[in-house]
This record gives sequence, C-alpha cells and structure tokens, in this order.
Amino acid sequence: MFGILVSALYTVLGFVARSVLVKFVLFFAVWFVAVEFLPVLVSHLPGSSVLLGAWASMPPGVAYLLNLFQVPTGLSMALAALVTRFSIRRIPLIG
Repeated sequence: MFGILVSALYTVLGFVARSVLVKFVLFFAVWFVAVEFLPVLVSHLPGSSVLLGAWASMPPGVAYLLNLFQVPTGLSMALAALVTRFSIRRIPLIG
C-alpha cells in the first residue's frame, strides 16, 4: 500500500517538475522581456523627427508622387504588419 502511494507521489512530482515548472519559467521569461526589455529597446529607436526631416528634404515633385500613390500609408501598414508578425511569432505555442 505504501509503495503505491510513493509511486503516485513521484508521478505527480515528476509531472510538475517536467511540464508545469518548465512552462512557468518559459512564460515568466516572455513576460519579463515584454515588460522590462522592450521599453529599453524602444528608447533606443530613432524618433519621428528623423522621418519628418527626410520627408521635408525631398523635392516637391517626388513628395507629390509619393502622396499620389499613397506610399506613406502603405509603408505604415507594412511596418505595422511586420511588427505584428514579429510579436505573434514570439508567443509560445503559436509561432
């Protein structure tokens, strides 16, 4: 009788150690990166003043054609799609 209880206890402890503990560490690491590392990374990215300066230095004819073909809207949509795809691929069990 005592052997059955010890075997059941070892089985439960093995399950907790192998799956639950590993998933907890993995999800904690993902949470920690999202909460602590991303703000540091965002602070090192260039601001919008760089893009505005580049847009202002363009000749008027080029700026007119880019606006005519909606290039700024397309670039912002493409960038948002790339960031979303990158974020989704970092989610465990999905990407």
